[in-house]
Amino acid sequence: MQNKWIKLKKDSWKFFFLLPLLLYLAIFTLVPVIRSILMSFEGGNNYAWLFSHFRFRESLVNTILITIFALLFEFLFALAIALFISGGGRRRIIQALILIPLGIPTIVVASNMRYLFDTNGFINTILTRLGVVGIPIDWLGGGALTLFSVVISDMWKVTPLMMLILLAGIERIPKELFEAAAIDGVGFWQRLRYIILPLLKPFITMALIIRGIDTFRIFELPLALAGESFPVLSSFAFFEYRNYNNPHTAAAASTVLFVLILIAIFIYLKLVGLPNEETT
Repeated sequence: MQNKWIKLKKDSWKFFFLLPLLLYLAIFTLVPVIRSILMSFEGGNNYAWLFSHFRFRESLVNTILITIFALLFEFLFALAIALFISGGGRRRIIQALILIPLGIPTIVVASNMRYLFDTNGFINTILTRLGVVGIPIDWLGGGALTLFSVVISDMWKVTPLMMLILLAGIERIPKELFEAAAIDGVGFWQRLRYIILPLLKPFITMALIIRGIDTFRIFELPLALAGESFPVLSSFAFFEYRNYNNPHTAAAASTVLFVLILIAIFIYLKLVGLPNEETT
């Protein structure tokens, strides 16, 4: 215990360099969050109004469904791509191409996706010419089809980020384990189940938490794609504040979103556990 205290005192000067970051987080993150929570309790019973409002309930369901389906499909696709390009060589060219969507602004992605999912867009044109549908499908008019459109658009944009995290984990797995598995005649699915996934656990945790937080607070993509026809919690709060001049209900909706993110992180960490220092 004494040795740890001595080491902490020796390293205390390092905290000086963290002060700018801590001040930035306090001023631009912590203070607004606390102010928003306090504001949500002002001006009447905002939470009772929220949970009785059908648009809020709709936005809550949409946010949860987007998070569940986007995380599931992004993880599966990211893992498949990471496994494919982990061999190196020419596959690195594929990795560079896959990373392109990360550099494209979200609003540009949404505009491009409208060319696909609009009633006069590419998908409807193809389906109509093939005779699959007689009337163009309204992909962006709300409901399950809009949910599908938002999830696909979000996948195209951010799957590369999850892929990078998983790829870093795969490349840290000792090659001797794969060589021993090959000698023993272990198949791909067994290697995946008993070698890759267990050793990837800290990286999977990191990827899902980072993407989970980001997906819960999704805003620009559904707003630019479908507007008010497909609300999520962040856009609901935005419209309450800007269009309807209800800052207190907007703050309450934002607080609900904040609590949902904390609950999701807590449940996931309880299920999978914290990554240990040896693997990270």
